[in-house]
Amino acid sequence: MIYKNEKLEEFNQYIKFRKVAIIGLGVSNLPLLDYLYEKKAKVTVFDERKEKSISKDVMEKIENYGFSSYLGEESLKHLEGFDIIFRSPSCLPTRTELQQEENRGAIITTEIEMLMKMCPCKIIGVTGSDGKTTTTSLIDSILKKAGYRTFLGGNIGTPLFTKLSEILPEDIVVLELSSFQLMGMTISPNIAVITNITPNHLNIHKDYEEYIEAKKNIFKYQNENDILILNYDNEITNNCKKEANGKVIYFSHKEKLDNGFIVQGKVIKECEDKVRKHIFNGEEAILRGNHNLENMATAIAATKTLVPIDKAVEAIKEFKPVEHRIEFVREINQVKWYNDSASSSPTRTLSGLNAFDESIVLIAGGYDKNLDYEPLAKTIIEKVSVLLLIGQTAGKIFDSVKEELENQNKKLDIYMCESLEQTINLAQKLAKPKEVVLFSPASASFDMFKDFADRGNQFKNLVNQI
Repeated sequence: MIYKNEKLEEFNQYIKFRKVAIIGLGVSNLPLLDYLYEKKAKVTVFDERKEKSISKDVMEKIENYGFSSYLGEESLKHLEGFDIIFRSPSCLPTRTELQQEENRGAIITTEIEMLMKMCPCKIIGVTGSDGKTTTTSLIDSILKKAGYRTFLGGNIGTPLFTKLSEILPEDIVVLELSSFQLMGMTISPNIAVITNITPNHLNIHKDYEEYIEAKKNIFKYQNENDILILNYDNEITNNCKKEANGKVIYFSHKEKLDNGFIVQGKVIKECEDKVRKHIFNGEEAILRGNHNLENMATAIAATKTLVPIDKAVEAIKEFKPVEHRIEFVREINQVKWYNDSASSSPTRTLSGLNAFDESIVLIAGGYDKNLDYEPLAKTIIEKVSVLLLIGQTAGKIFDSVKEELENQNKKLDIYMCESLEQTINLAQKLAKPKEVVLFSPASASFDMFKDFADRGNQFKNLVNQI
């Protein structure tokens, strides 16, 4: 019997000849151009960039499809009279123009929310300030190892809304979900994971509270049959249990839980009714770092009801680091170079520094997200032999480290650099045998690069040219 997704068919009928707005021509919305054209929707495209900053192919497609478009910083002034609006994740639902349209009766949604509302199968969603991508990818690998057909999407993979017709009830969708994607969401995944919550994206969110509340949407609409995986060690996520509707499973590397999953040293254990069962030694895995032991424990917890633990362990042992996350690049004259470009916040770089026992030459700095670098200073002084700084946040990092150096009456070689190439040339000269050069910016990439992947790729290219 051929499966038919009735919710999707109903939506396809609804969208025909409707006035649809697409806000933002980013990765998540681009597939909608083809889909909505095929479904005969009346589409208008909005983007705050100017035409010269948008791909020529995309602009040609908009013209060929006969879609209207408004571009530039004032584009949303023309947002009026639509039936449904697909906003990009970075266009927050608190925007005045969106709220005005919603008051007029428009449906405000996103590609990812519509996917979740019409998805016929179980959904596992992962959010958090750190560890989202690795944890999501681990979950996906575990499910594949167990024989499931999975669809990986959200903040990674490919936009899945236009793949809905291919998804069957027995499949599993695995999503990495950012605060921007979760904000305004009115549906939650069947299995939700929050790795941790620490300050992030405060250059876009109104305040830290708005960021936290957006994250909570990953579980707020669950029911009693759903599962929520929480970090016991993080005060904010620990307290989320009070608001949970489904079953809560904790993971921890600090506490000996009566129930849940814990990391003791390098060993991951399952706890049930105060009985602790050894699962496996993390040193058998390719991934390194205590933060990745937590990610492994989290992935096992999220898949426990779907996959035998021994099968999950097999997948984890084979799992290789996700690109741009403590990614080994090469060894030169007994110095190992690592690309950790995805570390766009102080807490992520803190995890990267703690993943190494070796002395570190650290390259950091980038676009300013209004974050505090003071918590990073002590670890830098403890583990870093040379600090190389670039980008907008170079001064903020320098000030935090300098203050801590004065408090401890210590010294550290710090260099302020103009370019990534300069930092690499200096690192090559200054790194000693058996040290590590770690590129872990603790900042976003948008001051000098397209995104963190572009930043990481440029770093790798320069290192491989040495």
